[in-house]
Amino acid sequence: MRSVIVFFLLTTLSFALPFSLIKHETPTQTGPTLFVIGGIHGNEPGSYFAASILAQYYTITKGNLWVIPNLNHKSIMMNSRGVNGDMNRKFADIDTHDADYPIVDELKKIITDPKIDLILNLHDGHGFYRKEYQNTIFNPSAWGQTCVIDQVCLDSDHIYKDMNKIASTVSKELNNGLIENHHCFDVRNTNTRFDDEAMKHSLTFFAINHNKPAFAIETSKNLPTLEEKVFYQLRAIEGYMRYMGIDYQRPFELTTKNLKEMIKINGNVTINNNINLNLENLRTDLSFVPLKSERNDFNFTHPLGGMLQDGGKYNLYVGNQKISSLSPSIHQEGQCSDKITIEIDGKEEKLVFAKEYFITADVSIINKSLTRTNIIGFTREGKKDESNIHVTLKDFDPRYSIDKEAKTYRIELYRENDFCGMVLIHFK
Repeated sequence: MRSVIVFFLLTTLSFALPFSLIKHETPTQTGPTLFVIGGIHGNEPGSYFAASILAQYYTITKGNLWVIPNLNHKSIMMNSRGVNGDMNRKFADIDTHDADYPIVDELKKIITDPKIDLILNLHDGHGFYRKEYQNTIFNPSAWGQTCVIDQVCLDSDHIYKDMNKIASTVSKELNNGLIENHHCFDVRNTNTRFDDEAMKHSLTFFAINHNKPAFAIETSKNLPTLEEKVFYQLRAIEGYMRYMGIDYQRPFELTTKNLKEMIKINGNVTINNNINLNLENLRTDLSFVPLKSERNDFNFTHPLGGMLQDGGKYNLYVGNQKISSLSPSIHQEGQCSDKITIEIDGKEEKLVFAKEYFITADVSIINKSLTRTNIIGFTREGKKDESNIHVTLKDFDPRYSIDKEAKTYRIELYRENDFCGMVLIHFK
């Protein structure tokens, strides 16, 4: 299996599209290809957290899997259905001046790629679908707990043309492993061409009009926890993979307990290749972070990691959860000498920026160049340059830690007033 992450850059428009396409392919790229899309609606976290876990943890041993976990990324971070309107109503036609146009246009190209055999668009929907009206939660107008199709079959010949059969098979499998009996799944046929004018503008209807079988998976917004939504999304995706003959492995048992812990894993962010922040247990506010006045590059390890500027602050997100706000200290980038080492518990090694070092006893920056060291949270009277000083955990003011446990601190290096880079030191 090979994994490829594709980031989209539209050079003619001079900006990068906010979503990533992760490809898990077997070496020969033979066999069927499933394309899974999460996050078309930013207020449906079951969809995009399921897609992110699929992208991060699943291994494909037969066939191929393409995943976009963060399609409508700004809307995800803002927990909005769509900051520029409903993106899932822009596939029949869209104005070229619409802010969503580059995303929709690029996604259409991926959907129509000859390699794609079947498409899943992930959602969280209201209520619990029932064919007969019971109440405002359980009724025929609800979308939750459904495998949605636009029509029974594709109009033309295709190996997966019988969409009603496929969705029925997956729904039956899902109903054999419910958390609660009332979570049962069913097939909802919108009969789009004849009965649903709004759905004619949807992603799935665009796909089937290009001879691509496409389904929506709708888990209920009325499920009590996020991990339950993700649980059903992943079980449904696995059902479609089994139907297609795509073999997969995952390094965890698919339970809500495991998913609850996995959803909490935030990963790291690297900023401008010279700052690294561990997003686990990070303080909610960090001050005087050395950044450039513009064009700061934030690179997250989590597929749902992102940054939104709010006034003068840089807000870090994973999905719809704000992790921390960075208040910047603006600096030019400088070039430091490579003659800088770090001594950890009596052992020296070359210092590498944007790295976290783990300390048992003490640490010192061994600096014989013109570079200045600033150890945040440590002060020694009369010392502007804090190089060549051994510090221990008790030497730090815990208010300046970057983590809530007050064990991780920043060491910054400057050449005159230009910022060269940062390392983290974490006391065990």
